Amino acid sequence: MHPDGWLFPGQHYLKPLSTRQLHRVVVEAGHAAGIGKRIGPHTLRHCFATHLLEDGVDVRVIQALLGHARLDTTAFYTKVATRTMRAVTSPLDRLAIATEGRAPGG
Repeated sequence: MHPDGWLFPGQHYLKPLSTRQLHRVVVEAGHAAGIGKRIGPHTLRHCFATHLLEDGVDVRVIQALLGHARLDTTAFYTKVATRTMRAVTSPLDRLAIATEGRAPGG
């Protein structure tokens, strides 16, 4: 990609694809990949944010990357990041692990 170009360049690298062209490309790519669900360019944005969250990127960083003014808008993506939620160890679980080797009443 040219440093001054677009992520999705049009016929000239300094001009972007139109929103209609981009939508068509994303839909066609979804069909080619065998994705049966209805998708569009916003699906890419949503997946980008979800993958970042699941990879441990701080939600404030994701907020800045997506250009959200409010954190609660970005927090929507936490609802779908189930791998991240499953990986969390509760402080209560850590407390139980730490006290397993101790004698009762000690």
